[in-house]
Amino acid sequence: MRRPWYAVGLAALCLAVVAPAQASATSDATPAARPVVDMEATVLAAQIDPRRPDNTLTPGAKSSVLAVEQALQAKNLLDAQWVDGYFGTLTVSAYAAYQRSLGYTGLAANGLPGTTSLTKLGLNRYTVTNTIGPGAKVQRDGFVVNARTQAMLTETQRLLGQTLVLDQGSYNPGGDPTSAGTHDGGGVVDISVTGMTAAKRTAVAKALRQVGFAAWVRDPSQGDWPWHIHAVAINDTDLSTQAQNQVGDYYLGLNGLANHGRDDGPRIPIKTWEQYQREQ
Repeated sequence: MRRPWYAVGLAALCLAVVAPAQASATSDATPAARPVVDMEATVLAAQIDPRRPDNTLTPGAKSSVLAVEQALQAKNLLDAQWVDGYFGTLTVSAYAAYQRSLGYTGLAANGLPGTTSLTKLGLNRYTVTNTIGPGAKVQRDGFVVNARTQAMLTETQRLLGQTLVLDQGSYNPGGDPTSAGTHDGGGVVDISVTGMTAAKRTAVAKALRQVGFAAWVRDPSQGDWPWHIHAVAINDTDLSTQAQNQVGDYYLGLNGLANHGRDDGPRIPIKTWEQYQREQ
């Protein structure tokens, strides 16, 4: 049976009222904003967290690390129980496995996020900010360092008003066996202290720390080496595993040696090279 004309008219009126509302709701819907991964904070967590005696999170890194861990889990490289914002040894291993899946080897698969791998991992998942990198390899005092380390040493010299001379550079696998692999990658140098007083050695270590190095004065009583200053550039993404561990120890108030002794260097606020630059 046909509906009365007024019923048809009422139905049409309802459609006319509802349809625009539905269209408006659809047009107002926007895709959820993607998480933001702060590369500086993420790389820092990857150095500190594996050295912690507990599961304390690196300040300012949790949301970034979570996004990275979720992406690693999605690739079946990290179990769900470890997606917790803590960039511990299992997350480092998972990230290194991801780097190897991209065809990377050596330092490029050291478990520290690099700009390219971090961006690829986050495709359609997150965006990357505060990118960092070691830069090109250059020569200094007959040794190889990277551009980031070179810039940090140049600024240290400016603060001190004196030239620093290297005893050992970076990218030196199979070099001095007393270095225990810390110089195998980038960001690590030994500085000569010949002719320096104890006060001057401390001043140099302090200036190195100011610009973003984990730096300690080393003496013969600590190992089979002469007096020198050992410096590790925090957040250098080319760091060897051993050098990464030294950065973590530095943040935890330790001396970076196998005895896990108390930090015996000048205590100042710890910062990275990028943080130092932003403050200038």
